[in-house]
Amino acid sequence: MSEFRPSSAGRVVVGVSGSLGSLTALVRAADEARRRGAELWPVLAWEPPGGELAARRTTAAAVLVEDWERLARERLRGALREVFDGDGHGLRTRPLIARGTPGPALVGTADREGDLLVVGAGRRGLLHRALWPSTSRYCLARAGCPVLAVPPSPLEATLAAARRRNAWRLRLDTRHVAREFDTVPPDA
Repeated sequence: MSEFRPSSAGRVVVGVSGSLGSLTALVRAADEARRRGAELWPVLAWEPPGGELAARRTTAAAVLVEDWERLARERLRGALREVFDGDGHGLRTRPLIARGTPGPALVGTADREGDLLVVGAGRRGLLHRALWPSTSRYCLARAGCPVLAVPPSPLEATLAAARRRNAWRLRLDTRHVAREFDTVPPDA
């Protein structure tokens, strides 16, 4: 049996922010692009700090736009280096930075027949869900092409727990640091 290949190879568009979830989605998108013989389009969406409205209100923002774009480009390059280690292994890629919120930017980019949109579907607590809209939900509800929502790596939860545990220890037990600087009596 031969492997399924669409008549037009299409594109695999993937949202990249540099987070662990987006790096997991990028790996999965690269696998899908290889399997389909498609071009990989990693997209990093960015907005000016404070949003578009705040950027329009100040003249200083116009000067900073080039810096913000450069920072977005560097973050995307860093994510690609992290995943591909400087080599795309023969994969055709077209990295793109898009000014705007992630959901609309991704849906607007993955607008061709034959596209596949890949997004990270991270674990989100109730507070996070209430304050920030979900990019994956936006894409699932509005995309005109198939959407693959990639769950986070199981290692992500382990890493988050280790960070919380270490942060807790650092806040509670700093006596050894204080002793180094002779600010705490030795018998404390």
